[in-house]
Amino acid sequence: MNSSFFPKVASAARVVRSSASGLSVSGALMSGLLMLGGAGAAHAQAQELKIGFVNSDRVLREAVPAKAAQTRLETEFSKRQKEGEDAANRLKTAADKLDKDAPTLAEAERGRRQRDLVEQDRELQRKRREFQEDLNQRKNEELATVVERANRVVKQIYDTEKFDVILQGDVVIFASARVDITDKVIKALNAQGTPAK
Repeated sequence: MNSSFFPKVASAARVVRSSASGLSVSGALMSGLLMLGGAGAAHAQAQELKIGFVNSDRVLREAVPAKAAQTRLETEFSKRQKEGEDAANRLKTAADKLDKDAPTLAEAERGRRQRDLVEQDRELQRKRREFQEDLNQRKNEELATVVERANRVVKQIYDTEKFDVILQGDVVIFASARVDITDKVIKALNAQGTPAK
């Protein structure tokens, strides 16, 4: 890229002036900008870029390795999740029973039960935090593995099909189906299968 282009644009920008009817550009400047644009378009045609686009969210939802990782996580954490739900249900039942029995309980007994419920609730919250931290850590590990594999596939497609640029979905606002290589990435990942863990 010609580095002297940027100073010309900066000096041309000073010629653009604001008026009551909006922005006005001098005729000489406008024709100069059009010529630059035309020269740029001719240059772009001479060196056509091959651009690709990957919707990474779709890859992480639809590719077999991503689905397998999700299944592994569900299997690994389902028992702990069930235990947490059961503990929450027991705590709710005990709290409901205390509310029902409170009018007939002695002050000391009501205070003891309330302290027990508070302690059980603290323990439940601690276990929930541990569960969430462990789940997030494992999700990140599984996600990193899938992303690493997907990046290798994208690099292969980039090399074999001679792309100049491949953009990732969370950066691109719009992309036509002509440049979307997401299906190719998903198919290549699916063809690799899932590694045993």
